[in-house]
Amino acid sequence: MVDTRQRWLALYVLCLGSLMIVLDATIVNVALPSIREDLGFSETSLAWVVNAYLLTYGGLLLLGGRLGDLYGHRRLFIYGITLFTLSSLACGLSGSQGFLVGARAVQGVGGAVASAVSLSLIMILFTEVPERAKAMGFFGFVASGGGTLGVLLGGVLTDALSWHWIFLVNVPIGAAVCALCVRLLPPDESREGGGRIDVPGALTVTGALMVAVYAIVNGNENGWTSFETLGLLGVAVALLALFLVIESRVSAPLVPLRLFRLRNVATANAVGVLWAAAMFAWFFLSALYLQIVLGYSPLEVGLAFAPSTIIMGALSLGLSAKLVIRYGYRPPLATGLTLAAGGLLLFARAPVDGTFVVDVLPSMILLGIGAGMAFNPVLMAAMNDVEPGEAGLASGVVNTSFMMGGALGLAVLASVAASRTDSLLDSGQSALDATLGGYHLSFLIGALFALTAAALGSALLRSGRTVEAQAEPQPVEVEVEVEA
Repeated sequence: MVDTRQRWLALYVLCLGSLMIVLDATIVNVALPSIREDLGFSETSLAWVVNAYLLTYGGLLLLGGRLGDLYGHRRLFIYGITLFTLSSLACGLSGSQGFLVGARAVQGVGGAVASAVSLSLIMILFTEVPERAKAMGFFGFVASGGGTLGVLLGGVLTDALSWHWIFLVNVPIGAAVCALCVRLLPPDESREGGGRIDVPGALTVTGALMVAVYAIVNGNENGWTSFETLGLLGVAVALLALFLVIESRVSAPLVPLRLFRLRNVATANAVGVLWAAAMFAWFFLSALYLQIVLGYSPLEVGLAFAPSTIIMGALSLGLSAKLVIRYGYRPPLATGLTLAAGGLLLFARAPVDGTFVVDVLPSMILLGIGAGMAFNPVLMAAMNDVEPGEAGLASGVVNTSFMMGGALGLAVLASVAASRTDSLLDSGQSALDATLGGYHLSFLIGALFALTAAALGSALLRSGRTVEAQAEPQPVEVEVEVEA
């Protein structure tokens, strides 16, 4: 039995662990120039400080979720956070290029395992719909706002101490999370026999995702129509096709294909891919606009995102959960994504001599409202349609969709921006105007991603009648003891 107070304390600990992982996807970006100077990276090799993490993180999410279902979500979360913490220590102590890149790859493994089961643990802790909606809103705020905090924290730590501390700061936090998880998370249910792992399926899908991410993150450098890029994408497609064949024939598949016959699961994952692409358009491109075009320092860039983070927090922790309980998934999702698209469209007209109040703040407000409203219904729609025994799998699929959507969206939008910039330079425009023109086109495409996601969610998600039906007789104020 887990009482109400313990459930919420456990949620805060889960979110703290997840925050470390989310932060590490962005906190390193601000410190890259310092890392390059200190360790002697070239422009090309420096990208592997980021890419090594993305490759292992994106490639192992599905396997991490399945391992959680088989061997216990609590156990796998603690293992993942422990590995992430130890590899963070290794990153912080790195004195060579190879050691840092290798430690970042191990970080991705730990992050993938912990992320894949974190949503499952929330579903186990919170079985009553009103409380679950509030808990998912809190988790959604951490997931969506953590990237912004990463830029701010990265600037502060790099400026005040050194780049080593963007990794070392994880060590005491990770140790505390592990200790508190042992005390607060309910023990895993006994699993006689432990089940079986679909090794061929795990190898093929992990290989497909890792090859695809490798091709995507190197697409701009190698050329999108180059033999290497197209060949790697072909290999990824072939591995994915082989994975689907395997999953349709084995008795204990890694990903039961029937999962995608659940309309909310399939739709939420499609929405997640597009939404992540739009979020990356906002986060990375607007940060580049602020830094390169308007001349903001890394710390000022982080502060510029503060209004959106505050708004996301206020909505995710309060209004978003109430909207889902009252109206189901579709209205808040469609409204939130439409508002986010409006924020991206405002950035698509931002001028070279823009000011924060006129040209940045309105976009940040709209995007903060949109992200705060949309994140909760996307997560809940994907998780609520599956059985508890497949919660880890569904969590891994959702996280994989977000990660792959973000990586693919960022690669495509960066390529579009670079191509548009080159075209404008050839036509005689100044370097700054040409750069901004590239950003404008990518912001427009990001807005289209968000609008498409809104249309899909509005048309295809089931209305969430279960949410409404269960919400009526279960007021939020009632404290319920839950079997874990």
